[in-house]
Amino acid sequence: MNNTKYIFVTGGVTSSLGKGIIGASLAKLLQARGYSVTIQKLDPYINIDPGTLNPYEHGECFVTNDGAETDLDLGHYERFLNIPTSQANNVTTGRIYQSVINKERKGEFLGKTVQVIPHITDEIKHRIQILGNTGDYDIVITEIGGTVGDIESLPYIEAVRQLEWELGEHNTIVIHLTLVPYLAAAGELKTKPTQHSVKMLMQSGVSPDILVCRSEHLISDDIKRKLALFCNVKKQDVIQSIDAETIYDVPNLMFDEGLDKVVLEKLKLATDKQPKLIKWNEFLQKFKNPKSTVEIALIGKYVELHDSYKSITEAFIHAGAANEIKVIIRWIHSEELTAKNISKKLAGVNGILVAPGFGDRGTEGKIEAVQFARENNIPFFGICLGMQMAVIEFARNVLGLQKADSTEMDKDCPIPVINLMEEQKEVTKKGGTMRLGAWDCQLTKDSKVFEAYQKELISERHRHRYEYNNVYKNQLEQAGMKTAGINPKTGLVEVVEIDSHPWFVGVQYHPEYKSTVLNPHPLFVSFIKAALKQSKG
Repeated sequence: MNNTKYIFVTGGVTSSLGKGIIGASLAKLLQARGYSVTIQKLDPYINIDPGTLNPYEHGECFVTNDGAETDLDLGHYERFLNIPTSQANNVTTGRIYQSVINKERKGEFLGKTVQVIPHITDEIKHRIQILGNTGDYDIVITEIGGTVGDIESLPYIEAVRQLEWELGEHNTIVIHLTLVPYLAAAGELKTKPTQHSVKMLMQSGVSPDILVCRSEHLISDDIKRKLALFCNVKKQDVIQSIDAETIYDVPNLMFDEGLDKVVLEKLKLATDKQPKLIKWNEFLQKFKNPKSTVEIALIGKYVELHDSYKSITEAFIHAGAANEIKVIIRWIHSEELTAKNISKKLAGVNGILVAPGFGDRGTEGKIEAVQFARENNIPFFGICLGMQMAVIEFARNVLGLQKADSTEMDKDCPIPVINLMEEQKEVTKKGGTMRLGAWDCQLTKDSKVFEAYQKELISERHRHRYEYNNVYKNQLEQAGMKTAGINPKTGLVEVVEIDSHPWFVGVQYHPEYKSTVLNPHPLFVSFIKAALKQSKG
């Protein structure tokens, strides 16, 4: 018999309260108590996945080992739990409906009228339980995207109601994350929005077992008592979540509030093993007490929304703590960079990271940034498109191939040093058709990347259509751009370096996806170390 327990995290009053962080923090505490835990995200939008969404819409698209393009919250789950997620950890309404419609087309419903209840809700329940049915997890935490009361969230809430009934008492609990706003004019915290939010949830047949209340001010016992009375929970089940200095403080704050203990008691699970977050707190200690500071220029074209580069900024935090360095990011829009202003815009930075992206907007600015880093011996890190820009810059300015470009930017360019991958040439659909997920890479021993990884064969996650064109490999290598990593099966160049430069590395893959609190990514650690050296001259 499968004894997996299910925790559902819903949100009320407003979006962006941090359901993902609360879920990940709870998971971290339960993991530290010896339970095997995973988290999944149910997203109510109708896109099949975030892969086709503009980063301005939804922040970055996170990629798993098995090639799923997912919500950025899965990045938080991996960074907190230090275990990889998969296709099953992120489900969208689009995927639910697509699956049900495909079944209908095959005649699997035997001519029945296909409806939201039971067909859509059954599919949601099936997706929720996929991870639990593997037998690998004691507890599955399911975060339901959006806010209670949204039309698109209703089938998910109904699926939760049905699962609570089907799985029985002590096998499921609902945590409702809500906002308790502070009205400065009145000088008090207001509980009414939370009361309305819980009322709306209860109208859908679901009663929260625990309230987690986000607020800027401490929630008094009186307010907790009031919330408990009006929201039908016990006073100890009202947990305050005060604004934290950093998301990495939240597991400790939730432990102090007793969230994990309350959850385990409700699920009738043992609470005797206390969570010990020793390595986690060592990381926090280093993060909060840096011995030095470096400034890194992050060159991108979606810099107005920092969430577009969430995994990169978090990888800087992990690598900074590992080096006991505070990493300050100078956000620079690549469209604003020109040969005339680049010296001013990049003055004083200790490292330059050219970020991933798609399309030709802002690419000339990225090429200017690469040239500036190369010619001024500033540590340079190019990721995905950033690596491709480094190859184009080198071909133009060192090899003298002025018309070198990528066929992504100019489909008729005469010198395509970056070209469309062979298997991509017949692809017409955009969604989920790139080279995605984990691929092997063989590193060259006498290289900066080998020095960082300390192993020859690595596996990293990809998300791209275009590739380094091997036709130009000999020319580039003879001029000083070394191939430091290739895919052993396809011969695709994955890593380039310049030996004569203090630290110049471009990678076709996305190392930021694999950086976690307990395992900072070795390339980011090495890059930050090089930036510190640069800062000391």
